[in-house]
Amino acid sequence: MFEDFINALQNFKQNKTRTFLSLLGVIIGVASVILITTLGQSATENVKKSFGSSGLDIIKISSGFMNRRSASGIQINESFRTELWENIENIKKIHFINNLSATLVYGDLSVNGSGVAIEHDYLQMYNFELEYGNFFSVTDNISGSQKIILGSEVAQALFPEGNALGKKIILISSNIRFGFEVVGVLKEQSGGMENPSTSVYIPRGFYSKKIQPNPIASSIVCQVTDQKLSTKVAENIKSYVEEKSGVENILNIMSMATFLEQYDQIMGTMTLLLSGVAAISLLVGGVGIMNIMIVTVTERKKEIGIRKALGASPRAIKLQFLVESATITLFGGFLGVIVGIALSGIVVFAMNWEFAIQWGACLLSFFFSAFVGVFFGLNPASRAAKLDPVAALSAE
Repeated sequence: MFEDFINALQNFKQNKTRTFLSLLGVIIGVASVILITTLGQSATENVKKSFGSSGLDIIKISSGFMNRRSASGIQINESFRTELWENIENIKKIHFINNLSATLVYGDLSVNGSGVAIEHDYLQMYNFELEYGNFFSVTDNISGSQKIILGSEVAQALFPEGNALGKKIILISSNIRFGFEVVGVLKEQSGGMENPSTSVYIPRGFYSKKIQPNPIASSIVCQVTDQKLSTKVAENIKSYVEEKSGVENILNIMSMATFLEQYDQIMGTMTLLLSGVAAISLLVGGVGIMNIMIVTVTERKKEIGIRKALGASPRAIKLQFLVESATITLFGGFLGVIVGIALSGIVVFAMNWEFAIQWGACLLSFFFSAFVGVFFGLNPASRAAKLDPVAALSAE
């Protein structure tokens, strides 16, 4: 077999143009598969990175469309919080929040932000970090302190000089003005379903006393004991509330982990589909190799006749041409892997994504190219093995 391999390399050297054209089809096919799978994986990793690691263990619950229409609607109050604790496993924390439109004013500067009335430890649950200052304490929430924590973009707009701590600002909501003291500024960061950069946070105790007495929460935010359980816990909550109310979609239950799982499935399906389309080019390249090998067999009839006259068996002749066919596709597959990785790196660099290559796809496309070479080389190799030595020697 090694001798057949050396002979194959010599034949390729003698027919450089033919060899290059044969290689080209395999290179394009393998490179296409690797490019598509790598871009798909890199895009997925880029989406995950944009959401950050925080928030993957969070489930957000809010009133759905059917909850507003149904007479048997579920109120997001303390009673419902207790029910969740008692009936749903693997919940670590439950926080109530209320959203409000907010315009922040400091001197001559003003900016619109998303106001969120939160309970103690809410920001820490998301693993948000402070640029400077302090989080709310339990006392701040209970007493309803007029303190506020600013997102990074809001702080930059109101305090370009960067010294917001201890400053008094005005929050306008529903045309009512409230005074707050800035006690903290958040770092610029991603939080999945929460966008802290453009948000401002006040104690929910203040909201329930001064803005909306005894409010029903806008949303419930639950933290699970393990982010791997987020999807399961979200499904359990959905089943519980539908069984309790007898109405589907009575609450909107959102989980970033569930969203990312669905995104992974969609991208995986799309990548598989496009890879299948790209792999067709490998088959087309295989057909080209088969045609070229048939021509090669025709051109080398005398060589085949001489080898048979000297005692070469049909199996040896068949193996010789199979090795040639497999060698050209192996070389093409190897070059295709290199070209595919290089092109993927260029595109990912240009898109400023994280480079995430699927080595499994590289190996699969490489070995598939070898299979294509053997499969499409069988017919020409069989023809060569079946040639009559007398007819082959007399061939022009």
